[in-house]
Amino acid sequence: MTHEGAHRTGRRGATRTSRWRLVSVTGAKVVSPRRLDPMTRARVMLPSLITLGNMLCGFSSVLLSFQGRFAVASILVAISILFDISDGAVARLVGATTPFGLQFDSLADLVSFGIAPAVLVYTWALPQYEHLAWFGAVFWLACAAYRLARFNVTIDPLADKRYFIGLPSPGAAGVVIATVFAIDGPLQGWAPVLPVLASFVPAVLMATSFRFRSFRSLLTPKRLPVTGVIAVAVVVGMMLVPALTGLLLAYGYVLTCPLGWATVPMRRRWFGPDSVAPPRYRMPSVLLPITGPEPADETDPPGDKGDPDRHPDR
Repeated sequence: MTHEGAHRTGRRGATRTSRWRLVSVTGAKVVSPRRLDPMTRARVMLPSLITLGNMLCGFSSVLLSFQGRFAVASILVAISILFDISDGAVARLVGATTPFGLQFDSLADLVSFGIAPAVLVYTWALPQYEHLAWFGAVFWLACAAYRLARFNVTIDPLADKRYFIGLPSPGAAGVVIATVFAIDGPLQGWAPVLPVLASFVPAVLMATSFRFRSFRSLLTPKRLPVTGVIAVAVVVGMMLVPALTGLLLAYGYVLTCPLGWATVPMRRRWFGPDSVAPPRYRMPSVLLPITGPEPADETDPPGDKGDPDRHPDR
């Protein structure tokens, strides 16, 4: 965004307000919200309202965790997951995907899937293992914050949208809340260590570069019949055996990564190359200004130094 007088004319990819000119780096058309009609403005703001609901549920979960109401706190985080899925789907449906929405979504996710599960782990395991509970909560929060910050600075519109880089924070939170909900009740002896252990592996997976299937295609109109059948099965499972259904969904999603890696040769041979994840390429990132010649990346092959975009992650 650059400061301009009202007399300057705009150009492609820019729009002018009375004092500011909004510029898109890619040349895409930029429209000031003040120039939208009320109906369009409400449509654009709808995904952000859903994101706000996500954050409020996460914050309410934190308060309930401190009150010892762990099962209800877990349910609120589960509702936050539904809100998080919905805001992205609604944004794509109404054509309201914006940089503000992306940043707001990550901030809400840090509350709902970073702070809320960390507090849940801390308060559940605290009575007998205060230091272990503190370590588990802090480690979870650090990994979730790292995961969300990395996502914000490496958004690639050309990347394969079928995969997440690292375990998504809602999926990681699902492991914690499913474990808490399944073992709801007083814990004795070493039992309070369970939530700490259940949080360690998902926290590590959030910070890794392993790819997890997004299943975003299930929300497309073409897949709605399949999505409807899955949704009905999940609802019935939640009504009859909620604890077991939650465990199967949460732990099953985590297992899709190692199972996907193990079945790559078979899927490539049976279903073709499109059935496996394509090579992933690094996004350039500047941390500090470089003074002098840029050092060559030791992992770059000879003849291709200094171009991080061209080399797939190891």
